[in-house]
Amino acid sequence: MKSTDNQLARVRALGSGALILAATVCVVACAPDRGSTPAVTSAAAANVMLTTAQRQNIRLYTVVPSRFRKTLETSGAVDFDNDQATSVLAPFSGPVSRLLVSLGATVHKGDPLAEVDSPDFAAAVDTYRKSLATARTDRRLADLDKDLLQHEGVSQREAEQAETDAVNAEADRDAALQGLVALNVASETIRNIQEGRPVPRAAGVIRSPIDGTVVERQITAGQLLEAGSTPCFTVADLSRVWVMARVFGADVASIHTGDAADIVTGIGSGNLSGHVDNISALIDPDTRSVIVRVVVDNPHGLLKKQMYVRVLIRAGQESGGLLVPVSSILRDDENLPFVYVAQRDGSFARARVTLGYRAGDQVDIPAGIHPGDQLVVDGGIFVQFMQNQ
Repeated sequence: MKSTDNQLARVRALGSGALILAATVCVVACAPDRGSTPAVTSAAAANVMLTTAQRQNIRLYTVVPSRFRKTLETSGAVDFDNDQATSVLAPFSGPVSRLLVSLGATVHKGDPLAEVDSPDFAAAVDTYRKSLATARTDRRLADLDKDLLQHEGVSQREAEQAETDAVNAEADRDAALQGLVALNVASETIRNIQEGRPVPRAAGVIRSPIDGTVVERQITAGQLLEAGSTPCFTVADLSRVWVMARVFGADVASIHTGDAADIVTGIGSGNLSGHVDNISALIDPDTRSVIVRVVVDNPHGLLKKQMYVRVLIRAGQESGGLLVPVSSILRDDENLPFVYVAQRDGSFARARVTLGYRAGDQVDIPAGIHPGDQLVVDGGIFVQFMQNQ
């Protein structure tokens, strides 16, 4: 009897569970089909509607196409004008006996820079002295034989040989003289040799090849020089220098050779004027920039090598775009720029924009707006506040 009661209790429990399961299935089956709609939907920000009184606090600007000349601001470093700078190589071998100029000294063409105890110099002077004496002797003999030939004192062949010897000796003399000139021997020394006067000291002198400033001194007293290969000095004319400016990305397309440029040194109130002389065809692999060379007159020596300066390059060609007041540009929560554009129904809608070149208090908008759009230029913060309510 007790076993039968237990079986009935289990049946009743199973029946209750089945009813609960059936009810659950019914609830799931009878629920409406929601498809793929997410449980939470973020609604787009609605346009802003303002009352007539509120509209008095804003000002609109109608977008129109504009023409303008870009002014690119960048940085640059000063360098010598290599067209007006010369590296002075040792013209002869030997140890440096004396340095005659200091770094930064102003020199003229032919001024002595250093003295060298050079066997090459002494040999060149000796060669010229000997060739000069030989040429004079052979010329006198040739003239004498020519006179004797007229009186039948020598044969025609002897007279011709004497003339040949004189011509050859004079060619050797001229070659030796050119050797002295190539060694930058002073004209006074050459005259002393020609006039038979003694040369006080057979020291080689390194001379400046141009007028300018000694901007590099690469030798010291006692240093052994090798003719034609040892760099000794750099002399540069600093009345004109180069400024090597760096230009990045799309700005390169707006710059052309001949464009005017201003150099801002931060020293004094005035800027120095120059022009774009060359645009590099290669990109610097380290900075990913293009080097633009600006030639600048530097009459007072204000610009020094390796000085950093600001460079303002004014494009010679006009560009076109949509210039709008900077005050119309706002930023959203992601710091992306946008503007408020007036709609036909009187509301104001956000429009994300791309910022381009800035000219003073105006900025070019390459994308996001169109000619004829009316932008909020004053009161945009108020419109943004109303939209966030």
